[in-house]
Amino acid sequence: MNAASPASKSQPLIGALAVVSSLVSQNIGAAFAKTLFPLVGPAGMAFLRIGLAACLLVLIRRAWKATPRQNIYRSLLLYGTTLGVMNLVIYQAFARIPIGVAVAIEILGPLAVVLLGARKKRDFVWLATAVCGLVLLLPLTGGASALDPIGVACAIGAAVSWALYILSGKRLASEPGVDAVAWGMVVAAIVTLPFGVAGAGAMLLSPDILLIGLAVAALSSAIPYSLEMTALQRMAAPLFSIVVSTAPAIAAIAGFFILDERLTAIQWLAIVLIMAAAAGSTLGALGRTARDGR
Repeated sequence: MNAASPASKSQPLIGALAVVSSLVSQNIGAAFAKTLFPLVGPAGMAFLRIGLAACLLVLIRRAWKATPRQNIYRSLLLYGTTLGVMNLVIYQAFARIPIGVAVAIEILGPLAVVLLGARKKRDFVWLATAVCGLVLLLPLTGGASALDPIGVACAIGAAVSWALYILSGKRLASEPGVDAVAWGMVVAAIVTLPFGVAGAGAMLLSPDILLIGLAVAALSSAIPYSLEMTALQRMAAPLFSIVVSTAPAIAAIAGFFILDERLTAIQWLAIVLIMAAAAGSTLGALGRTARDGR
């Protein structure tokens, strides 16, 4: 058997760097989006991001060449709706609690999907770890570091929406010739439109706001999507999933440098626990899949 070439050995590293770059881009976009909240509000910003991202994806991916068939309209509607709701509620969370904390709570959604197949004791250890992290973030006390209850509730709503988004996306993923990402984003834009108009009104048509919104859409959607496709071509799914579990920490760092959001030691501990649960449960699920496939 021939030894792997240096170029092939470097592919996972290139992929991991692409994933980290994607997460950095997403969270810089989220942090800059938060700076627009005083002008257009969270709902207005959510619509700007989704609406402009939908335009970018339709153009870049030429989605009109693969229009959805009638038999998947219901699945596409559910997929796009959950995507729209997820963005609306996570932006409401961003408006009330630090971005790093909101993302840590949100990532519990895909974690819950992974743990649905929990059978081993260590799976329940990861579940308990995630619950401990969440409990540390819940506003159970009235101290100065207590988080806004509505913000936490919105982040939990985003987690639920993300889980539903994953589950609804499975149906579309098996449909050949359907650009679920682009058309799902179009549905999400329609869902968020009335909330965005109600929250921002004519400000949505301001050239300056549109320009910043376009930058946020590119940072939060178009650039990360391209980077993730690059990563998936160069690295195995297990490594990809583990690197993605670092999202809360990257979000917290972006929040610190761009928004001066400072987390307490307890909040950092909670984020680390949730990231550990996400990475550990992913490895467990992949181990089950490998054993079942033998």
